[in-house]
Amino acid sequence: MRPVFLLISFFALIVTGSAQNSTLENRLKENPSKVWVFILAGQSNMAGRGNVEAQDTVTTPRVLSMNDKGEIVPAREPLNFYEIKMQGTGCGLAFGKELLNSIPNDVSVLILQTAVGGSSINQWIKNSTHRDIQLFTNFKEKVELGKRYGTIKAILWHQGETDAKPEGIQQRQENLKTLFGMFRNAIGNDSLPILMGELGSYSKTPVLFAQMNEQTRLYSASDRLTSVITTADFQHRGDFLHFNSAGQREMGKRFAREYVCKFMTK
Repeated sequence: MRPVFLLISFFALIVTGSAQNSTLENRLKENPSKVWVFILAGQSNMAGRGNVEAQDTVTTPRVLSMNDKGEIVPAREPLNFYEIKMQGTGCGLAFGKELLNSIPNDVSVLILQTAVGGSSINQWIKNSTHRDIQLFTNFKEKVELGKRYGTIKAILWHQGETDAKPEGIQQRQENLKTLFGMFRNAIGNDSLPILMGELGSYSKTPVLFAQMNEQTRLYSASDRLTSVITTADFQHRGDFLHFNSAGQREMGKRFAREYVCKFMTK
């Protein structure tokens, strides 16, 4: 009888989990003004490639995300479920937890992940399919989901390693202008803040990464609704490309503090 009992218990857990998710979603829909939505976009360092450590799996009731079944759940790393073999700790959970220190106690944070590793900015602009994800279509789907539950407050963007070559650097400012216009148009908010992160300073091609960061900052100077956080002190995970777990968590905290400082005080 024991195998039967275990099987029944297993399905009971599934049913209970689904019921809890449904209750959470219904609660959020009751007062969408109390749900602040943030969309993560870009490539692998936004998708998350850090080793998942115990602290990255500790949930809090007010920081939420979406699982691979499309259900709203308490956020835990990894938030990226698109690239199963490359999943890792990102900046999303740390961002949400840090933001709780500065927002009203009755507000929840919903983080929606759309980043896909290795994607170029032109692939986002052209809505290309990359690693089985149609990039901009997927972004718009998450926008609609975010609007269903709350108010989209900002986009967190980290991308550029793929484009860190002469042509990509030369086109960087124009490409950011085009894509960010598309983002804001899809959300229906011309004043939507977009926060960007620098590429790492540990690259094997440091001159190109530095030039890419310079172009990103020059663009931000022309768009008052954007801001750039530094990552110069972050360490890589051993591949000279991806931030380690500590860097990912610190990136999330810096994004949160920058959002509060620049966009919440207005």
